[in-house]
Amino acid sequence: MSVLVYTESDQGNFKKTALEAASYGKAVADAMGTTLTAVTFKVNNASKLGEYGVDKVLNIESVNEFNAKIYADVIKQAAEKENTSVVILSASADSKYIAPLLAVGLKAGYVPNVIETPSKLSPFTVKRTAFTNKAFCDTEISTNIKIVGVSNNSFGIIEKASDAQMEVFLPNLAESTTTVSSVDKANDKITIADAEIVVSAGRGLKGPENWGIIEELAEVLGAATACSKPVSDLGWRPHSEHVGQTGKPVATNLYIAIGISGAIQHLAGINASKIKVVINTDKEAPFFKAADYGIVGDAFEIVPKLIEKLKVFKAQNV
Repeated sequence: MSVLVYTESDQGNFKKTALEAASYGKAVADAMGTTLTAVTFKVNNASKLGEYGVDKVLNIESVNEFNAKIYADVIKQAAEKENTSVVILSASADSKYIAPLLAVGLKAGYVPNVIETPSKLSPFTVKRTAFTNKAFCDTEISTNIKIVGVSNNSFGIIEKASDAQMEVFLPNLAESTTTVSSVDKANDKITIADAEIVVSAGRGLKGPENWGIIEELAEVLGAATACSKPVSDLGWRPHSEHVGQTGKPVATNLYIAIGISGAIQHLAGINASKIKVVINTDKEAPFFKAADYGIVGDAFEIVPKLIEKLKVFKAQNV
């Protein structure tokens, strides 16, 4: 009974979440004493997965644009072909679309937001976050096939080289009832989903014309930029940058919130981040209660000084 991992890609290149899912899958496969197979869709260098312990790669070339129903059906066929007992997915939006469809198709139990490898294999028990990352619970999956959704940045990327066997997989494709007319992609150098650091700002920036300091700080840190819901609603920043419970949830190593008061919906979406830093003029802002570090002050004074210090630090430590 093998372990199967769906490894996501964008324009033929693996996403960071794919490598983390593969690393997690390898740990589960080792614990079970079995092999790890990966499913990819039109990837340029599928053999790269061998660096993370994947034993076999099923590369699908016959599917173009993302379609949750088709992807779920293809992964189902791959799971049946490989006699899979555990399927690993990431916590991306695409995987969350796929997961329930795949669970129905395989008659499998699905547990999202998993942060550790199984504490027990019989019964199969995993630790996951609950209540918008405010608590943890141990969840038992009793179905014959298990689907695990791994939280971003919870397990890490672990290299464990092996010789991955490459196989072109030709699944039976159902006719799609969905037509993709266009695809809009964010132009950030680093996407929110793949970022280890996110610099986010709110209405405290006073207008879109002031976003230069946020972008400069993000560039210095190698971070992605993000914003609060009011900012995207006002049209100051694209909706692709909106983070929070009603936007994109983030689980970064470092989350810097500038001029964001900290509404409960925003905090719920970023609570899984490991270190949270807030810069705000209002010392009573709710965000200070959730932050690991806080600075009470004017962002237009603090952020430029922070950028200057970071540039000096980087220059001295290259």
